[in-house]
Amino acid sequence: MIVQRRVVAAVTAAAALLLTAGCSSDSGGSPDEGKSGASSNADPGSSPTRQAAETPPAQGTVKVVRTVAEGLNTPWGLAPLPDGDLLVSSRDEATITRVDGETGKKTELGEVPGVSPAGEGGLMGLALSPDYASDHMVYAYFTSASDNRIVRMLYDEQRPSGEQLGAPDTIFKGIPKGYIHNGGRIAFGPDKMLYAGTGESGDTGLSQNKESTGGKILRLTPEGEPAPGNPFPNSPVYSFGHRNVQGLAWDAQQRLFAAEFGQDTWDELNAIKPGGNYGWPEVEGKSDDSQYQNPLAQWGTDDASPSGIAYAEGSVWMAGLKGQRLWRVPLNGTEASADPQAFLEGEYGRLRTVVPAGGDKLWLTTSNTDGRGDPKDGDDRILEVQVS
Repeated sequence: MIVQRRVVAAVTAAAALLLTAGCSSDSGGSPDEGKSGASSNADPGSSPTRQAAETPPAQGTVKVVRTVAEGLNTPWGLAPLPDGDLLVSSRDEATITRVDGETGKKTELGEVPGVSPAGEGGLMGLALSPDYASDHMVYAYFTSASDNRIVRMLYDEQRPSGEQLGAPDTIFKGIPKGYIHNGGRIAFGPDKMLYAGTGESGDTGLSQNKESTGGKILRLTPEGEPAPGNPFPNSPVYSFGHRNVQGLAWDAQQRLFAAEFGQDTWDELNAIKPGGNYGWPEVEGKSDDSQYQNPLAQWGTDDASPSGIAYAEGSVWMAGLKGQRLWRVPLNGTEASADPQAFLEGEYGRLRTVVPAGGDKLWLTTSNTDGRGDPKDGDDRILEVQVS
């Protein structure tokens, strides 16, 4: 069992390096939520487990293998550890908890100081350092009293439960905050740079302003500096014109994809180009204006309200909050090979975060305790899902 778990963990660690992906607000009962219901179009990359030229089947499958853990409060970020366990953040409690990947046992690492939860803000995305095996650093994106910021903390497993997190070291601050549209997803890319999806905090003018970090995807060094090779000199901005990015994932060709919330009409899945302008607030969904990048897929906001995304088995998998379903977008190079396909519709309620678990497996979190859901006994949960 121990050997088996270490093998699984090795696969998990590799997958974690490739990933770690409002409003239709952040979906649920907000005035900003969408009214439309039709799903449509698509486009993006290739799979870590497939030849680049191989196209996945038009129709896929999803099977919930098991419930890994339950009884979680407002889970948001999810980071797989090298041994197969999981770190999960509580948006509203500002705590990080370790979940045993086999038994589901929960051990609180500690509360992150400085978090100021309100509305869609709080303790959100988590990511492990690309050098976690040697530095044991955990990165977190959170809302403070004055801004959204990114910190890193030493995780010392030898300390008592509840005291295992070191003091947060702020590596990047000043991201605009609001009651809505705080973004929050962070992930280390294949280039070992830190990517962060931000929101425009309800101020639509920020998205087109390249001097603001609101409504952007940022690309940073692990120390929080603008990453080498960024499209704008001495700027952390990687792409702009976003409304509220909460999903980040890469394909086997190291191409970046992002999901974001629309307003009333279209939620989006985008292929991200350095320096690309994704249109908000001038455009929602696809347009005929060539200065803006069109989404690869778009959904009516009642059908999606997307948060996390993951890449597995030749497809992007997108968790829907208001849509209460897991979307599959099969890919062939930079085109969609078939229409998006929905799974688990209404079965587990709101779905927040999806993370590769190695091979054809994903971890998927529910989000029914976030103030916009209808919690059932056992909510919220982490599910292990098998996909094709």
